[in-house]
Amino acid sequence: MSVNIVSENKREPKEAPPPDNAVPHLWTPPERVVVLDLDLAGGKVLAGYINKHAEAKMRNHALSMRSKDMEVMGLMLGEVRTWKGRDYVVVKDVITSDLDATSVSVKFSSGGFEKLFEKLDDAGFDYVIVGWYHSHPGYGCFMSETDLNTHQGAFVSPYQLALVIDPKSFEIEAFRVEEGKAIDEDFAIYWDQYDDPYGGVKRIKK
Repeated sequence: MSVNIVSENKREPKEAPPPDNAVPHLWTPPERVVVLDLDLAGGKVLAGYINKHAEAKMRNHALSMRSKDMEVMGLMLGEVRTWKGRDYVVVKDVITSDLDATSVSVKFSSGGFEKLFEKLDDAGFDYVIVGWYHSHPGYGCFMSETDLNTHQGAFVSPYQLALVIDPKSFEIEAFRVEEGKAIDEDFAIYWDQYDDPYGGVKRIKK
């Protein structure tokens, strides 16, 4: 199936509510979980909602290079929606390719772009690139000057997010960039209905 990258000037954000089965990420600090739970229960629209399968790919990618102290990166694919006057993103899948990486830097290798474009073509659904992810093994979640330059050069839409993962301290944070500055954003993990046959209800054997 041939798939197009759909940019925001070709498709307006779809008006739709966020997933109602969203929960904080398992690496969210306990004090932040309390706030996020209240926000989600109250219907607050967060900046992003990441499918649990896409989240697992990113987390496992970062963890796979944990022992080598190597950074990883990839692109987040999904759609842009709007609800209650706010645009937000739904991340449905992620892709990556061959990387040139060290403990403090990462980029797609020159030979990795062809594979990257092939994966974009084979994604299986129409999408926009809603952001990117990368890891900081052992030195926390923040946007470095290089990260900011990368984001501003490649991810120019205000809704596009940067997800930063520290696989050593088990931390994860989302950022958007505004006027050259990184701004923390809240996000949650969701699952498709078919992934959760009991709808979140615990079944107790009698």
